[in-house]
Amino acid sequence: MLALRSLAFNIAFYANLVVWLVICLPTMLLPRRALMAVARGWARSSLWLLRVIAGTRLEVRGLANIPQGGCLVACKHQSMWETFALVPFFSDPTFILKRELMFIPFFGWYLWKADMVPVNRRGGARAMVRMTEKAAEEARDGRQIIIFPEGTRRPPGAEPAYKYGIAHLYGRLGVPCLPVALNSGLYWPRRRFIRRPGTIVVEFLPPIPAGLPRDSLVPALVDAIEPVARRLHADGLAEIGGTIQPAPERAEAP
Repeated sequence: MLALRSLAFNIAFYANLVVWLVICLPTMLLPRRALMAVARGWARSSLWLLRVIAGTRLEVRGLANIPQGGCLVACKHQSMWETFALVPFFSDPTFILKRELMFIPFFGWYLWKADMVPVNRRGGARAMVRMTEKAAEEARDGRQIIIFPEGTRRPPGAEPAYKYGIAHLYGRLGVPCLPVALNSGLYWPRRRFIRRPGTIVVEFLPPIPAGLPRDSLVPALVDAIEPVARRLHADGLAEIGGTIQPAPERAEAP
């Protein structure tokens, strides 16, 4: 039954994505905020399909902690789930994402239109400068800059591996940093077909104010996010019953 429900959801999820990509092409001629409204609709429809077909619900905690206006959102990254499910909770979000996604036909066009912030992972210091300038521009416009500070998806329960880039951005942007913990990887595992029933929990934690020393950010994020992430992980394991065998680690590009 789990495999059948997972198969049905995966088919429905990607079919739903294709339908939204096609019928929303006219938004390419409209202001960006019209496209972001469409993105929120797609995200909500995907969450609905996940709940109805796979039995995977969503619980959101700490919405009152989301700052008004521009901020830097530092979120745990365990799954593809958070790449769309976070969108409805912000007024004007943009993701820092790998540049290659911008070249995907149709989907990449929408990313360009939405003013996402691409980064060339192999571009060295120059790519970091371009990414930072773009992120600063979007933050000045009052947007929420969503970044996964560990750089790639990590298995649930893995040791934290935060990168320096988040501290660099924090020092440059001059906006609060919102820590986000979740346990999505237990229910939507990375690089796996299965979608488990249960309740994904995402928790928005009290923001770290702007203006602190840059070097203090990563320790502050670890102290804020990791205890909550461990608690959510334990709660999720108790719900689904048992332990999860993580997918093997994949080496990152230098």
